[in-house]
Amino acid sequence: MPWPETQAIRKDMPVSFRRKDLLGIADLTPEEIQLILDTAVSFKEILTREIKKVPTLRGKTVVTLFYEPSTRTRTSFEIAAKRLSADTVNLSISASSVVKGETLGDTADNLEAMRPDIIIIRHSASGAPHFLATRLKSSIVNAGDGLHEHPTQALLDLLTVREAKGRLDGLKIAIIGDIAHSRVARSDIQGFIKMGSQVTVCGPGPMLPPYLEALGTKVSRSLPEAVAGADVVMMLRLQLERQQQMYFSTLREYARFFGLSLAHLKLAREDALVMHPGPLNRGVEIAPEVADGPQSVILDQVTNGVAVRMAILYLLTGGEPSGTAH
Repeated sequence: MPWPETQAIRKDMPVSFRRKDLLGIADLTPEEIQLILDTAVSFKEILTREIKKVPTLRGKTVVTLFYEPSTRTRTSFEIAAKRLSADTVNLSISASSVVKGETLGDTADNLEAMRPDIIIIRHSASGAPHFLATRLKSSIVNAGDGLHEHPTQALLDLLTVREAKGRLDGLKIAIIGDIAHSRVARSDIQGFIKMGSQVTVCGPGPMLPPYLEALGTKVSRSLPEAVAGADVVMMLRLQLERQQQMYFSTLREYARFFGLSLAHLKLAREDALVMHPGPLNRGVEIAPEVADGPQSVILDQVTNGVAVRMAILYLLTGGEPSGTAH
C-alpha cells in the first residue's frame, strides 16, 4: 500500500466501513468490497423508479474535479449524487484558476474552505487523490489517477460480473489489451484476485509490465490462449495518448492479433461475458458484432456504475450499510 498514511479512519462510521476516502482497490479488504457491492445492489432499485431520487444525502455537497476528459465516470458520479439529493458542483478545469497557474494544492485548499463533504478527482498524476486526502478534511474519491488506479470502475465491474454469474470466487477472468497504460487494469486485477477470481492478462509484450505475475496473475501474449475457457473477457482501449511510442505498425495489425472477434469469443465458455470500460474503439480492440452481441454486458457496466457510485457516496458520508434510506 503506497500511501498508508492517507487512509484515515473515521470513528463515527460503522466498523464495517470506516474509511474517510476511497483511493484505490489496493487499500480495500474483501469484506469492504463486498459491503460496497451489497450497498450498490440496494441502491440499484432506485434507478428503476419513475422518480429516481431519495433524500439520503440532502444537505451534503459533492464536488467533481476532473483534470482529464471523462464522459461515463463524471456523468455517473453527478447522477449518483443527484439521485441521493446531494448538492453538486462540477468544476471545469478549462474555466477555472488552474489555467492561470493555480496549483492542485491551492485549488484544493480553496475548495476545502467552502466546506464540501466529498471531492471526486480525476488527475493525470498518479497519487494526486492521495495528496488531497492527506491535506483535506473532505472525503476524497479517486476517479482515476495517472497510471495508478481507477477503483470505482473496478467496483462496478465486480458488481456486473457478480450480478450475471452469481459469484466471483473461482471465475476465470481474461483482461486483454494495453495493460501497461491502464489504471482500470490495475484496479480490476487487484479487485478480482481479492474476491477469489483467477486473472489472466494478455497484450503485446511492451504493454505487459514486469510486475504482473507478482500480483498473482497469469501472463499470456496469445489472445486465443488467454480467452480459452474464460468466464469473463474484458477488453481494454489502447491508451495512445499515454504511450511515448507506437508498439505496432498499424491499428489493423493490433486488431489482427489482439482484437476480440466472434471466432476468438467461441474459445471462451459458452456463457462468457464480454466487458469493456469504454470508450470503445470498434474494429480495433473489439469487433462491433461482439460489442453489440448477446454476451456483451458493456451497457450493464454503465448502469451499475451509477449504483456503485451512489453506494460509495453514501458510505463515505456515514451511511449505515444495513439500512440504505430509500
